[in-house]
Amino acid sequence: MTINHSQKAGELFAKGYNCSQAVFGAFSDLTGVDEKTAFMISSSFGGGMGRMREICGAVSGAFMVLGALFGYAEHEDKAKSELYAMVRDFAERFRNENGSIVCRELLAQAGIPKDTSHEPEKRTPEYYKKRPCREYVEIAARILDEMIGEKGYTE
Repeated sequence: MTINHSQKAGELFAKGYNCSQAVFGAFSDLTGVDEKTAFMISSSFGGGMGRMREICGAVSGAFMVLGALFGYAEHEDKAKSELYAMVRDFAERFRNENGSIVCRELLAQAGIPKDTSHEPEKRTPEYYKKRPCREYVEIAARILDEMIGEKGYTE
């Protein structure tokens, strides 16, 4: 059965996982990283890296997926160059659809006031209504699936 990664990422975000966890965790079937470990590894990247509102967590999670699938373990300039090209391609696609890859800029577009406190917001129905983040994790997962398919990746 093929997993709809975009849908799964959205569902994970709706369950309370941060943007990075939602994206990286949604691809555990391909990365070989069990969900619990994926959630732990990606947990510090939520809120634009610890709520600093830097690089969007969905983007960070996507970068982790790309590294897990196409990364390198030995220092190889060719492998590094190929991975970095994929990272840049993903960032360009995401930016073209959403206007930015920076959390604070994405939230500002949605009218979310700047808040860089380390305290996470409570996940209430109102939170989910005003947040564009579920859409961003779904978009990130869709772009990843497109890129993975274009590379002809097979498990």
